[in-house]
Amino acid sequence: MRFELSMRGSTKFSRLMLSSFGTSGFTSSLGFSRTRPCCTMAEDRKLGGFLDFMEKLRNYEKSGVPKGAGTDSDDGFDLGRMRRLLQRLGNPHSNFKAVHIAGTKGKGSTSAFLANILRKEGYSVGCYTSNVKVIIDESIDQENGALTHFEVFTALAFCLFSQKKVDIAIVEAGLGGARDATNVLCSNGLAASVITTIGEEHMAALGGSLESIAIAKSGIIKHGCPVVIGGPFVPHIEHIIRDKASTMSSPVISACDPGIQHVVNCLGREDEKPFQICDLLIDVQKDVKLFIHLPSLKLGMLGDHQLQNAVTATCTALCLRNQGWKISDLAVRAGLESTQLPGRSQFLTTKEAEALQLSKTSVLIDGAHTEASARGLADIIRMVHPYGPLVLVVAMASDKDHAAFATQLLSGRQPDVVLLTEVNIAGGRSRMTPATDLKASWTSAAVKLGIDYHDMGIINSENPVEVHTAHAQQAVSSDGKQLVLLASQTPSVEALMKLASQLLEHRAGPQSGLIVVTGSLHIVSSILAALSGKLA
Repeated sequence: MRFELSMRGSTKFSRLMLSSFGTSGFTSSLGFSRTRPCCTMAEDRKLGGFLDFMEKLRNYEKSGVPKGAGTDSDDGFDLGRMRRLLQRLGNPHSNFKAVHIAGTKGKGSTSAFLANILRKEGYSVGCYTSNVKVIIDESIDQENGALTHFEVFTALAFCLFSQKKVDIAIVEAGLGGARDATNVLCSNGLAASVITTIGEEHMAALGGSLESIAIAKSGIIKHGCPVVIGGPFVPHIEHIIRDKASTMSSPVISACDPGIQHVVNCLGREDEKPFQICDLLIDVQKDVKLFIHLPSLKLGMLGDHQLQNAVTATCTALCLRNQGWKISDLAVRAGLESTQLPGRSQFLTTKEAEALQLSKTSVLIDGAHTEASARGLADIIRMVHPYGPLVLVVAMASDKDHAAFATQLLSGRQPDVVLLTEVNIAGGRSRMTPATDLKASWTSAAVKLGIDYHDMGIINSENPVEVHTAHAQQAVSSDGKQLVLLASQTPSVEALMKLASQLLEHRAGPQSGLIVVTGSLHIVSSILAALSGKLA
């Protein structure tokens, strides 16, 4: 089950999950093989009605999260509202074991690694659904309309797990931890808590500092339940997490323990997709003893940061094994090696690229949107494309650190061209960053790093892409050392991808070119949606 699609509480993920109603059944969207015939018109109407219903709920991903909403304070989200909703639904979250995962970065990958490990051992990590809309309608009335999109979506996910009688659920927090809607899981049903990383994202919503973020995320630690920490953390941040664990009598397992050794040995390719060969040894002999040796591990998730996420997931799996769960070394290896996430270091196949009318071009899509994830993406680009022309296509939400993101990517393998564009965030424009603002951030970053650049202006209705193509091609061909910056206010990401491909062709050299689409999961989703329509 690809649980990360069902728990984000965002329009893009809910649409992706719910769209499978009409083809292979709701269970298939959560990873179960049971199928049913194609949907009827009545089912299509139900799907449309459900999506309309969900769109009417308050969606903070679309509008932005209020200041302090994720803190354990008077400004924080009302967790009692979520508990009352679940009580009306029969407390479904009390009917299954769970692993609760929080963290600034790495939650989705760690969840995917762990879920695949458990599936490879034969455990059920997914469920079916039933219609609970009537109860939710009543709950919205009783809560004076305050229920949010994420709260309702989380409740639906818990109902799915309960109805399917899953062996275990991997539950990813949405924002912070302490006041997140997922933090209704009780200690008697919690197998482990996981905190992957602590970073500067959603700062205002989580108190304004790394320390307040650490406090919020450590709120998922429950009495007596082990907590796995990913990291690496700066010492005083790790101290905050360990202090909370100590007050809850929760043993701590660190994925950065001195007894853990891991290294990336080399890069390979199979079926047009790159992979990294790694060695992993976990030999922890402290309070919670863990051991596994996985030489020549083949990971499709690239980069040192993904290897660290794999280590965190493996530590969690071994923690479960210590509790009596049957998890073999073979299942751990198979689970890690089979893990792929859409939009995370994802290379399009030749067929997929050709569907977008991109020939002789490699395409990498990655939803990186923070300074840390940009650094990881820069490492991946250096790893898989050390030479040859490079074009970045970037769109971002307004509440991200655009300058830091640009600085990290310009500090790596310098791109030949950066195309800055715009994308709706969760179906709306309130959090969209204008392409001109993005270009200003990238210009400032280039100046700061001493990079010579050529500003090609803006693509819009008055200056369509066709007008810029010849000028941009000339700029790219004229000086191989000059960075070309171009902003686009047109809604067609596909047209921009074609322009990127044309520009690559004009950068002379023996190496093939690479287009990287990044800055937001929303622009990545737009590419995947376009592909889905063309390859259906």
